[in-house]
Amino acid sequence: MRPVTPLIAVDLIIRLAEDPHSIVLIERRNPPHGWALPGGFVDVGETLEAAAVREAREETCLEVRLEALLGCYSDPARDPRGHTVSAVYVAKGRGEPRAADDARNLRCVDARDTGLPLVFDHGTILADYLRWLKTGEGKKLGEDRMTGGSA
Repeated sequence: MRPVTPLIAVDLIIRLAEDPHSIVLIERRNPPHGWALPGGFVDVGETLEAAAVREAREETCLEVRLEALLGCYSDPARDPRGHTVSAVYVAKGRGEPRAADDARNLRCVDARDTGLPLVFDHGTILADYLRWLKTGEGKKLGEDRMTGGSA
C-alpha cells in the first residue's frame, strides 16, 4: 500500500541585483490570493532543483542559478489547500522579469520591507532569509514559528 504523504513544493528567493535585499515577488493568480515567493509543486520524476529552475522560468520568465538551500518548511498549516512541504532556494536571476503562468503580477522589492500581504508562511521564510544574509544560518532546525511548537 502506498503511504499518504504531504505534497512537495519548491519556493525561491530570486535576487536580480547585486543588492541581496532586492528580490522578486509574484502576485498569485489563483487562491490563495496575495503576494508570494515564486514557486510551485514538484512533478513526479523531477528533482527539487529542476523544479525550482522550472518554476522560476514559468512564473517570472527568469533563468536562475541556485545558490543555496535556505531550508525546508513543513508546518501542516503553512498552506490552506493542504499539507505541503517546501524546499526553499536562494537563487540569482538573469533576464527581464515578467509575470507569467500562475503569476498575475510581479514586483522587485526590498526583502526587509515588502509592505505587501504575503501568503503562506512566506513572511517567516523572508525573516529566515534576512537572518541567513546576516549570519549564514538558514532555517533553524526544530523551530516551528507558525504554531509555536517544535517540528
